[in-house]
Amino acid sequence: MNETMRAICYETYGDPEVLRLVSLPRPVPGPGQVLVKLAAAGVAPLDWKLRAGMLAQHFTPAFPKIPGRDGTGTVLACGPDAAGFADGDRVAVMAPPAGAAGTCAEYIAADASLCVKLPDAVDLIDSAALVNSGLSAWIAAVRTAQVTAGQRVLVQAGAGAVGGLLVQLCAHFGAEVTATCNSRNLAYVRGLGAHRAIAYDKPFPTDLPPQDIVFDLMGGAVHDACYPLLAPGGHLVWLTAAPITERGDEFGVRVSRAMISDDATAVAEVLALAARGIVQPQVAGRLPLAETALAHRRLAEGQVSRGRLLVLP
Repeated sequence: MNETMRAICYETYGDPEVLRLVSLPRPVPGPGQVLVKLAAAGVAPLDWKLRAGMLAQHFTPAFPKIPGRDGTGTVLACGPDAAGFADGDRVAVMAPPAGAAGTCAEYIAADASLCVKLPDAVDLIDSAALVNSGLSAWIAAVRTAQVTAGQRVLVQAGAGAVGGLLVQLCAHFGAEVTATCNSRNLAYVRGLGAHRAIAYDKPFPTDLPPQDIVFDLMGGAVHDACYPLLAPGGHLVWLTAAPITERGDEFGVRVSRAMISDDATAVAEVLALAARGIVQPQVAGRLPLAETALAHRRLAEGQVSRGRLLVLP
């Protein structure tokens, strides 16, 4: 049996060139872990920002570091006390950002508590686009904003991995969804379920009704622009991105940060909706494992505007 694996690894902060394809010992599942042969890994903004050292105040990664916050694959073996899983199970995997073991590798020994069985109806590879992005969208829409039918909801950056799932979820919940996006993505966002799509590279319309909920996925100037769009008593929900200045009292609105942490229950909810065809994985592209540095570069340079970019071990 081959006891090594191919993996992407970096030993220090830096530009994408610090990412190297290496051969490492294949992991062995410890107590409460499962060994997963990975089929796909997502490349998220956190991945390249962590590698670049931009998140050092929040996370201290264990070097050498394998990047990758999430992925999908098949269970090959179970360690002691890894309840609920068996060899051959198809699973979604979450990997803590500060840990040494990420998903840009052929195998990962993942905590069973951070794995979710994939429903039979979802694709093994494409469903990797639903894991971390679905987690973020579910926590923002369901647990933080508590979106309900009939509400007016605006999703800033509605074509991206998290934004696209927010559009789909809020439309499913019966909200009247508006989303902003690049003008080239207007039809795409409407296809996700938005009642209205607004191009952020064009003059902002003056006829948008006051919104009950606004999701800010960008921060900075976008965050500032959200406040006048809310109805009195409305709710501005933001996810960590560029720094913000909270102005809720000034505008008479509620402001909440969606606190995103790995949660198998949230991911399972999103995968169950995907199995029913209610949400669709939005895959921006697929690259081989050896081109992970290219994936990081494309994401950092803003070349990925629709869905999640995947790398395939």
